[in-house]
Amino acid sequence: MVTSILNQIFGSKNDREIKAIRPIVERITSLESGLTPLPDQALTDKTQEFKKRLGAGETLDDILPEAFAVCREMSRRKLNMRHFDVQLIGGMILHRGRIAEMKTGEGKTLMATLPVYLNALEGKGVHLITVNDYLAKRDAQWMGVLYNALGLSVGIIQHDASFFFDPAYEASDKRLQSLRPCTRPEAYRADITYGTNNEYGFDYLRDNLVVTDLAQCVQRELNFAIVDEVDSILIDEARTPLIISGPTDETTDLYYRINAIIPQLKPEQDYTVEEKTKTASLTEDGNVRVEKLLGVDNLYDPNHMDLVHHVVKALQAYALYKRDVDYVVKEGEVIIVDEFTGRLMPGRRWSDGLHQAVEAKEGVKIANENQTLASVTFQNYFRMYKKLSGMTGTADTEAAEFAKIYNLDVNVVPTNRNMIRLDYADVVYRTEKEKFSAIVEDIKECHERGQPVLVGTISIEKSERLAGYLSRTGVKYNVLNAKQHEREAEIIAQAGRKGAVTIATNMAGRGTDILLGGNPDFMFKQILYREENLTDADKLKIFEQIRADCEKDKQEVIAAGGLHILGTERHESRRIDNQLRGRAGRQGDPGSSRFYLSLEDDLMRIFASERVSQLMLKLGMEEGVPIEHGMVTRAIANAQKKVEGHHFEIRKQLLEYDDVMNKQREVIYQHRRAVLGGTNLKEDLRGMMDSLVESALNIYCPAEQYSEEW
Repeated sequence: MVTSILNQIFGSKNDREIKAIRPIVERITSLESGLTPLPDQALTDKTQEFKKRLGAGETLDDILPEAFAVCREMSRRKLNMRHFDVQLIGGMILHRGRIAEMKTGEGKTLMATLPVYLNALEGKGVHLITVNDYLAKRDAQWMGVLYNALGLSVGIIQHDASFFFDPAYEASDKRLQSLRPCTRPEAYRADITYGTNNEYGFDYLRDNLVVTDLAQCVQRELNFAIVDEVDSILIDEARTPLIISGPTDETTDLYYRINAIIPQLKPEQDYTVEEKTKTASLTEDGNVRVEKLLGVDNLYDPNHMDLVHHVVKALQAYALYKRDVDYVVKEGEVIIVDEFTGRLMPGRRWSDGLHQAVEAKEGVKIANENQTLASVTFQNYFRMYKKLSGMTGTADTEAAEFAKIYNLDVNVVPTNRNMIRLDYADVVYRTEKEKFSAIVEDIKECHERGQPVLVGTISIEKSERLAGYLSRTGVKYNVLNAKQHEREAEIIAQAGRKGAVTIATNMAGRGTDILLGGNPDFMFKQILYREENLTDADKLKIFEQIRADCEKDKQEVIAAGGLHILGTERHESRRIDNQLRGRAGRQGDPGSSRFYLSLEDDLMRIFASERVSQLMLKLGMEEGVPIEHGMVTRAIANAQKKVEGHHFEIRKQLLEYDDVMNKQREVIYQHRRAVLGGTNLKEDLRGMMDSLVESALNIYCPAEQYSEEW
């Protein structure tokens, strides 16, 4: 209460920090008139001029206003986009090594070009980190035009390839236009490198597994990184460490043996499950039953400890891990589904035998167990950068964690235009069936009046179930299950077209703008892919026609109320819900959002209190009649806070374990590099010998004993 009153009088800390930046914005704008008359080459030459000034002792902060002004002017010429003042503010926040929270559709990709350009002038490398390969490639192709015009080189790291941005390069695959294949080290030696968090992390681990020659390493010293969708990468994915593993000689027979007995066990009687922590354990009766089925006297005999471990993992696989929710089976393989993005994660495997237990359950070939050769958490990898910053639409709810673990402050960047989206209160139904019936009715009403709808679901299973209900009504729809990033981006880009209905897992298409009336650039690209022999005049004519159609559609969509976001369930994290809501109402557009819930939803069932269910029964809920009540909304928010707290504890614990490992990792990697680099380690070895001799003497010849007793 007191804090909010003081904030109203003096402004919040964030308001004061933004206010302090505004004079620099005015300075940048005042330089614009001097740059507009200059030819392109004179602007490009400014890059060399800035580099010389840095070499002469000036700092990046000294040249910031001029560098930002040059970048803005070149962007206006080459990309036909001039940075808004709020993007200049965001750019300065990123340059200072902070997180810029910027609403969806406010232009984060363009904003990042300012600090990227400025910091690349030092020649030490700038890494721009995205959530998937498609976005790394798209952003590099899009912004590469600007960097190239400013005389800087751009590299792109992909899962199975690496590229160098070269506008003169004609690719046979039009999707790779201007991307010339190159080696991994070349991509890293570029002034600016685009790639995903996984690729950077795994390259770091692989560099430290090099056996013969340091020249085989691909990365250089980690200097400055800007993390796009920073909450997704530094928070959501930070519960899973990156691991490089190799095969072991362990046999897979035991998994088949255990898998055969699990269906004979009864829930509650033989075993119990804890859904909050995703754990399972045998009861007394269950122990006796498993011993009988496996033909052993005592399951907890030290000789049988691996049996207990395998049984528990098999129980988890059967009772807690669901097909098309936690994983999918594709071409005889179990592929994990990312719980936050709904995306498939090929190549990732659960550890401790859980993945093999799921493979046994699904009747697919069981892969051999692996042993860890090298691992690192995202927390410890990203803390190695000299300067780290990030941008996202939703970071403020996790500001405390960013500050505590990464030492990153969050600044909320004001929007360019006021937001006018309507966020309706949640409606809660008794059963999931009633909820889905209401959702289908809402979609039908929006579709009939031409209002586009984006439906967010929390799993692939729920997406397909809703699609089944819609099929019966005759409403046309697109389903996105985050299986193909490129196609996903194309569909999401058109989700704002008149009457469009798009069903997507919550995070599908993240990083792609939804423009009301449709995205003319995407439509035009698709025509170019199909028809390669068009003349420039034909291309211009087609693009103008597409743009006119989209503009006409846009006015009709605005009249219908803009994009309507429909959430079919609350996610465990408030940020993911806010991300979904943020898809509507970009750049001052109209829009609306509503979440539909039921008492059978996982979040309500596992985490919301019994009081909610009792309250709803007292209010006499009838079938098909929803409830909107402040207490229910508060209970849901509290449930989400509980889950977020639980997940924070998991990440904190993982980091505490890894911090111990990290000290060892740093020492070992440092020694390996010294050996491979040919450094004379004579003194180090002498020191090791001395300490070994000393510790041996302390054990066998303790000082407190007489020499005769040794």
